Amino acid sequence: MGMGTEREVQPLGGAAKRPHRAGVLLKVALLLVLGAGCLLVWLPADRRSFGVREAQARGELWDVERATIELYTRTSPSVVHITTVAWRRDFFTMNILEIPRGTGSGFIWDKHGHVVTNLHVIEKADRIMVTLADTSTWDASVVGVTPDKDLAVLKIKAPAHQLQPLSLGTSSDLVVGQKVFAIGNPFGLDQTLTTGVISALGREIKSSTGRPIQGVVQTDAAINPGNSGGPLLDSSGNLIGVNTAIFSPSGAFAGIGFAVPVDTVRRVVPQLIAHGRVIRPGLGVMLAGERWTRKWDIEGVVIQYVPPTSAAGRAGIRGMSRDRVGNIYLGDILTAIDGQPVRTADDLYRVLDRHNVGDVVAVEVQREGRRVKMEVKLQDLE
Repeated sequence: MGMGTEREVQPLGGAAKRPHRAGVLLKVALLLVLGAGCLLVWLPADRRSFGVREAQARGELWDVERATIELYTRTSPSVVHITTVAWRRDFFTMNILEIPRGTGSGFIWDKHGHVVTNLHVIEKADRIMVTLADTSTWDASVVGVTPDKDLAVLKIKAPAHQLQPLSLGTSSDLVVGQKVFAIGNPFGLDQTLTTGVISALGREIKSSTGRPIQGVVQTDAAINPGNSGGPLLDSSGNLIGVNTAIFSPSGAFAGIGFAVPVDTVRRVVPQLIAHGRVIRPGLGVMLAGERWTRKWDIEGVVIQYVPPTSAAGRAGIRGMSRDRVGNIYLGDILTAIDGQPVRTADDLYRVLDRHNVGDVVAVEVQREGRRVKMEVKLQDLE
């Protein structure tokens, strides 16, 4: 037979057994566990916790913290969450669908179910729902709105015992630096409290109609979308403003928020409840656009048209006129009311907002190069 390399024949299953890898690992693990147990026995008791620490009891709250907690507990039941939807007809089924439009805030005005919020919170809504602090939800009807002040009054049919009106403060005696508190529903997160200070007073913002809202309170308390219509409170829990706008290119809080002053709210809301609108005093004239003042370099407000039966018409104020060939002639240029200079329409609105229907004001106009004074009894602008 030929010579060859001898090889050891292994029985089936392997006669020369090798240690099983899993068994080795198991033995190593057991040794580690036994070693750890011995180490625990050997270590002092205070070193066996491996980083676990005991919680400490809460310390005493500061007086300012207790005051804030008490204020929130007392006033938050007065703040409501407002949800709006729009109705749309499905193209295929023709069914009416409710499409969520957005959320906002508001607060209870009285025990009769009146709720105050911003007009822009409920504008273009087909259905409005008000959720109280006790989580009950009520359909709301619109009682009255005033676009010039961005305010609206709703009404719900909740029982009086579920309604807790806010106490009203004043805005005429506010000072920069005093503490303020805002409660609302930013981004739909209900019953949110933020704090800050009054950053400035006497600010002015534009309403949706273009008329100025005067005496606006500026605050650095965080106000975000959803806070609109909620209350701004002083340290006594009194209403001092209605949060209405923020100054932010991104649309989120940037440290500057604005609130309609409570003195304006106290004057407007009763009118909305009684009449469904604000009774606005005015001269009863139509003003020309600013292009005329720029075109002729006029300092004052150009009066375009004066209805003969209006308050201004009865006082003798004249509007613009046109001859047979189409040439336009200036009429009176309003320059002052009650001694207050009037250079723009906003100046006129600022003066009129301080008056009531029936007040008599001294009006000064420029007419054909001469100054003319007259008295006008302010009328109700429907």
